[in-house]
Amino acid sequence: MAEFSASKPVRVGFIGLGAVTAYHHLPGLLLDPRARLTAICDADPALLEKRKVEWGVDRATTDPLALCRDDAVDAVIIATPNDTHRPIAVAAAEAGKHVMAEKPLGLNAREVGDMYEAARDAGVVHMTAFTYRFAPAMRYLRTLVKSGAIGEPRHFRSQRFLDWPETSWGWRQYKERAGAGDLFDMTIHRIDFAIDLIGPIQRVCGAVARFAPRDRTVDGKPCEPSNVDDWSSLIGEFASGATGVWEGTTLAKGYHRDGFGHEWAEINGSEASVVYRLHEPNVILLGKTGSDLAPVPVPDEFLKPAGSPRDPADGAPATVFRYDLMWEFISAIVEGRPAVPDFRDGLNAQIVADAVLDSHRRRAWVDTPTATA
Repeated sequence: MAEFSASKPVRVGFIGLGAVTAYHHLPGLLLDPRARLTAICDADPALLEKRKVEWGVDRATTDPLALCRDDAVDAVIIATPNDTHRPIAVAAAEAGKHVMAEKPLGLNAREVGDMYEAARDAGVVHMTAFTYRFAPAMRYLRTLVKSGAIGEPRHFRSQRFLDWPETSWGWRQYKERAGAGDLFDMTIHRIDFAIDLIGPIQRVCGAVARFAPRDRTVDGKPCEPSNVDDWSSLIGEFASGATGVWEGTTLAKGYHRDGFGHEWAEINGSEASVVYRLHEPNVILLGKTGSDLAPVPVPDEFLKPAGSPRDPADGAPATVFRYDLMWEFISAIVEGRPAVPDFRDGLNAQIVADAVLDSHRRRAWVDTPTATA
């Protein structure tokens, strides 16, 4: 495996140059002296040319497979529509490129399994962009749970409520391109939280619904109506015996909160309860028997990854922790170790998300076997 350092940085290619890349992946990359943006790709020639000028990148293409074959690229970041993830990730792995992809990794677990197996067999670093794992409060909460500080975990509870306009989502509102709506876009993050914190989910019972037709664009032009969910929910049973409840929606009026919406992830243990909230990512809520939940500041060592040059006091707390995703990816490449979370984590979350759709169709509980290595 090649050795990288500040004098020989990891050469990164971005595939998909929209808002997620511009607001999260690029700032994270620019903070890391061990990495350099070398090439960019987007299906939109106008956006590609715009980013080429804005970001000062010479190597630019509308062909993602060509970027994957480029000898000047060591690693790729995939932030394209969901139906394109599998062919790009497989091509990248087969070309020996380390690869990080946005969630969901594919349209279903079969596609995600192909991605995982290709990356595993190629021996490259692979990573799922489960951004919220890097929130300081979530990192601290995980330590409390794993150390036994709250006793035996009994219940997991997740709410993700967004107050989004009821206009078009573009490609995200069509099953053939996105796979599902809120379930795959938002709830899948919280499924990953739960598996990481408490362990495998054995079975689920779930439901989805669509309320907004989204048959108009932002500027009022008609478009094909949405055929994916804008509300999702599930009940789950963990292998440990714990239980879980998840609910997500993009139609929660009054939950705008500067665009961040409402997020609440809670674990009730035998000794205490602990809560993570997105709008206060540097504070948890903690309460023991006979007392009330009360705020507890996240200790300094959880505010950013060890070694990262990021200043936790610089920028909006609910935004800047997202840059740590890139730090982990580059660190795994430089240190020659697996990234966390990887494609198998993405696969296990996808198995559960797929089961929610299956459960809703069948009106039944569905088993969710954990993917093996």
